[in-house]
Amino acid sequence: VQLQASGGGLVQAGGSLKLSCAASGRTFNWYVMGWFRQAPGKAREFVAAINRIGYSTYYADSGKDRFTISRDDAKNTMYLQMNSLKPEDTALYYCAAGYAPGSSRPDDYGYWGQGTQVTVSS
Repeated sequence: VQLQASGGGLVQAGGSLKLSCAASGRTFNWYVMGWFRQAPGKAREFVAAINRIGYSTYYADSGKDRFTISRDDAKNTMYLQMNSLKPEDTALYYCAAGYAPGSSRPDDYGYWGQGTQVTVSS
């Protein structure tokens, strides 16, 4: 599966952004989908994941109550709605596909998009 993330940009603190991840290739609904982010000089970290079939969702503590992950299998697209953004949310955001339900481990995702930059100004 090929993944293409989009929707990043520059936003003021307290603002919102909605990221999208468009998939092509193999059947999108086979995969657990996740969002990760990486800030300069830091390790890649888990943001959120959504399972296939039941669509259970999982969030890192940093995004709970502010971020919402969703997917539209008919459109082969996953989303991340980010509200109340903070400067510490600034990072390159990646979407990923894998098979491990609810996983927060990057190693469990075998397919990655190219990343979309989110910058939150204070």
